[in-house]
Amino acid sequence: MAKIQWKLAKGKTWKQKLLQEHPTHGKIVDIPLRMQKRLGQGTMIIPKPLDVDAMMRKAKKGKLITQSQIRVMMAKAKNVTSACPLTTGIFVRIAAEAAEEDRRDGKIRITPYWRTIKDDGKLNEKFPGGAKAQAAKLRAEGFTLLPSKGKQPPRVKGFDAYLVKA
Repeated sequence: MAKIQWKLAKGKTWKQKLLQEHPTHGKIVDIPLRMQKRLGQGTMIIPKPLDVDAMMRKAKKGKLITQSQIRVMMAKAKNVTSACPLTTGIFVRIAAEAAEEDRRDGKIRITPYWRTIKDDGKLNEKFPGGAKAQAAKLRAEGFTLLPSKGKQPPRVKGFDAYLVKA
């Protein structure tokens, strides 16, 4: 299966997407009925891209963070039941791509997006360079990876021991 590249609208950089304001970002809403089976009843925050980026930055060297942890921490900070999983996932990707733009622009301190892993310890194939590039960055920081199974990406060995405290 061919890898699909996600492209921005002409003229928009990933950094612009990260900084972009939108009327729904930061808004607290009732959890929609279609999401209540998964998230329960209550309220949820539709995060801002920069808030997701800030949570990703909490994973200092030697630590990892999952997308679910990001959502839990954002919900806790806003005193709501949950954070929107869809927008959180989109903004994790945008933060990663914006970090690579920053690196190409010569910035040294960028969002350590490679430390953001899936809930089961798997790497994110949608990050810049795919799971292979993420694996190289994690190995360089001393993490051990379990081999991939079939088409599944590799997983970080014992990842839960390295997770940031929520």
